[in-house]
Amino acid sequence: QVQLVESGGGLVQAGGSLRLSCAASGRTFSSYAMGWFRQAPGMEREFVAAISWSGYYKYYADSVKGRFTISRDNDKNTVYLQMNSLKPEDTAVYYCARSIRTVQAMGVEEYDYWGQGTQVTVSS
Repeated sequence: QVQLVESGGGLVQAGGSLRLSCAASGRTFSSYAMGWFRQAPGMEREFVAAISWSGYYKYYADSVKGRFTISRDNDKNTVYLQMNSLKPEDTAVYYCARSIRTVQAMGVEEYDYWGQGTQVTVSS
């Protein structure tokens, strides 16, 4: 069983920054790609960023490219999402997830374990 716990969400003004963390339990963390998704009220859950098992390959949604950075520390079983230049449209609940794959994984169906989510609110 894998447990994922997100932290770091909050309220920030437009243009500000936040850093989300996702701590994972279990010994297989370093074997799988990890991802971040977000879901705004009334909207479907959407892909934000993903990182391969080694951390070498990174993938971003066009809407966050150049502003968000995903990283991971396999020694700490933790994946991060650094969010800069935040916009009101970034407001959502952000979820961390473990992929069933080792590299590229951008679809919701490619993830099997999910965290409980952390709220990010960006005020204008």
